[in-house]
Amino acid sequence: MSVERSHPPIQVPGYDSERFLGVGAYGEVWVAIERNTGRRVAIKFYSHRGGLDWSLLSREVEKLAFLFADRYVVQLLGVGWDADPPYYIMEYLPLGSLAERLQDGPLPVHEAVDVFRDVAMGLLHAHGKGVLHCDLKPANILLDQDRKPRLADFGQSRLSHEQVPALGTLFYMAPEQADLSAAPDARWDVYALGAVLYSMLTGNPPHRSEEAVMQLEQARDLQRRLSIYRRMIRKSPTPTAHRQAPRVDRPLAEIIERCLAADPERRYPNIQAVLAALDARAAQRARRPMMVLGAVLPALLLAVISFFAIRGSGAIIQQSEKELTERALESNLFAAQYVARFAANELERRYEAVEQVAGSGRLHQAIHEALDDPEMKQLLVRLSDPGASEADLEPLRQRFRQHPARQTFQQQFEALIPEEIRPPVDGGGEEVASWFFVDANGVSTARLSTDPARQLSTVGKNYAWRSFFHGGQSDRPPSWRPAGDDHVRRTGPSAVFPSQANSRWIAAISTPVYDSERNDAFLGVVALTVKVGNFVDFERRNRKQFAVLVDWRDGPNKGIILQHPLFEEMENATGRVPDRFKDYRISATSLPASPSRRQFFHDPMAADPQGKPYDTRWLAEMHPVAVRGEDTGWLVIVQEAYSGAPNTIGWSMSQLRDGLVRYAAAALTVVLLIVLGLWGSVVLELLREARALRRANAGLPSTEIPGSSSTPDAPDSGSNVVAQPAVVPQNQE
Repeated sequence: MSVERSHPPIQVPGYDSERFLGVGAYGEVWVAIERNTGRRVAIKFYSHRGGLDWSLLSREVEKLAFLFADRYVVQLLGVGWDADPPYYIMEYLPLGSLAERLQDGPLPVHEAVDVFRDVAMGLLHAHGKGVLHCDLKPANILLDQDRKPRLADFGQSRLSHEQVPALGTLFYMAPEQADLSAAPDARWDVYALGAVLYSMLTGNPPHRSEEAVMQLEQARDLQRRLSIYRRMIRKSPTPTAHRQAPRVDRPLAEIIERCLAADPERRYPNIQAVLAALDARAAQRARRPMMVLGAVLPALLLAVISFFAIRGSGAIIQQSEKELTERALESNLFAAQYVARFAANELERRYEAVEQVAGSGRLHQAIHEALDDPEMKQLLVRLSDPGASEADLEPLRQRFRQHPARQTFQQQFEALIPEEIRPPVDGGGEEVASWFFVDANGVSTARLSTDPARQLSTVGKNYAWRSFFHGGQSDRPPSWRPAGDDHVRRTGPSAVFPSQANSRWIAAISTPVYDSERNDAFLGVVALTVKVGNFVDFERRNRKQFAVLVDWRDGPNKGIILQHPLFEEMENATGRVPDRFKDYRISATSLPASPSRRQFFHDPMAADPQGKPYDTRWLAEMHPVAVRGEDTGWLVIVQEAYSGAPNTIGWSMSQLRDGLVRYAAAALTVVLLIVLGLWGSVVLELLREARALRRANAGLPSTEIPGSSSTPDAPDSGSNVVAQPAVVPQNQE
């Protein structure tokens, strides 16, 4: 096939060869021009003499002669019996075959059904004249200039009374046809017709897969291959890919599936039965718009009446609801601003406290006295080594904690802390959890906390990686160490982190310590820690309205809920906040949208098993917490229940709406009863049509489907002819 063909095997008298068209199992096809008329024709040369059964040519010509002048069949124009090689001349259809068209992809349903119907009509005409095609496939269906299909290649066709087996093409051939002793049957063409429609809708024939092709190719001989094919088709489930094709309706899918039934007894008995089912489907689709219109018009009438019935009441409810919602949002915004200012004042008070300690000359003097000790200097350097192991560092920390110079510094540092903001010793209700100082390298040098037993637990550890030291948006890896000026520059809150005691969120308020007498050299950081929840002290009488604090700083904690009433409930009940609460966040898309004030807010804590009371719609407003004109990155959200509780907006609107609906329902009942009566008649008609179509697809007699009986003047091409098996020549196999 790779050899370029420059001229046909012979020159046909009266015709000029134009170009090579293709090659097949028994020869090749050329396009030629008839000299007398100038029309193009296709000439098929039977050039493969070796192994050619010459009866094939005569058989195909015989069948084409039977179907002369049939518009559904490619017409025979002439035969060269005595030529070498022999040939016959047929119509040339320039649009090629259906197989070539399917190379561009599956066909739309309406186009595939049109082709399917025309091919079925062609088969019906052929069967009416006693000709069974026996090798129907897309390659044997040519398209004329109007894109109408024509049946071609009757080389394997049989007359209805012939008992000579005929092998079709794998995956288009009925399973019982794949038998060298099978007698021709009209149901072979029924199966192939269904396979062609399946291919037009899906792009591939039914049951075909790489595994199936490989299994067939590995067969030792023809008999083995046919046996494998029969078993494969009969044991495979019914193909369903055609049901996923766009716009394929159920009746069409059922037609395909019945055509492809592996058991011939369950298949359509003949082509006319296929066309009858197709006509029943078309009739149902044609009447459906009127049926639907009959159902839609009463529904439209009901909708118009309902519209005018509830228009006035709906407008009143909507306007009332809008005004109440706007008032609630304004109240929430005012509350959010108030709570944000309160939190800012609390932060400002802590800012001033750490700045007061950091700016103390006594602190600077105490730092210099501690650092003047050579051993202290050496210990601080070794404790800042990121490569040192914990086994090496722990003894150094013990020496550092017990060092007299450090203990003296600890006492001097504690003396600088104002009494009104010192951590309480009992740890209960504390305003400040701890105070601490870290040197210029990040080593914790002094600490004052609510728990004296654990006060020294962090002393000697390096915290340069914490955001309260380097001033970044989030903590860095613990092995990180500062280089040059990598430290906090002004007073501010650190990134939040969970408390080890109760998992509540904690933040450090830190400020740098500079030596004004030594060129503003950086000496370290003074910081205090507080529970973040203490900043938002919003008194609430119930769950209808409350404030929430959210961390909105860039970094890994963005969106984390820092304070929520559910946190307090769980801490009061169990003594700590569950660790899972750290996973609940607010996303940018779920923040209260102030420009669109009608949008409801969803509380993320409603997703928690303990947060069911918060699983409702909320009206919410937010306001940032700013200190000294700078945004801290914290947001205060005040949310109020819209529904889910008595005396809420949604509850009040629901009561009003229910009352109006009851009155409207009484007025519409009579109209609805009339509409239901009309709908009932439409539904009954649709059910009758669906039942008739199912009977047609099942092959049961029905007077409701036109054309379901056999044509009186056509022979019964669907019946099996029983006779002795014919001997099949080897070359035909």
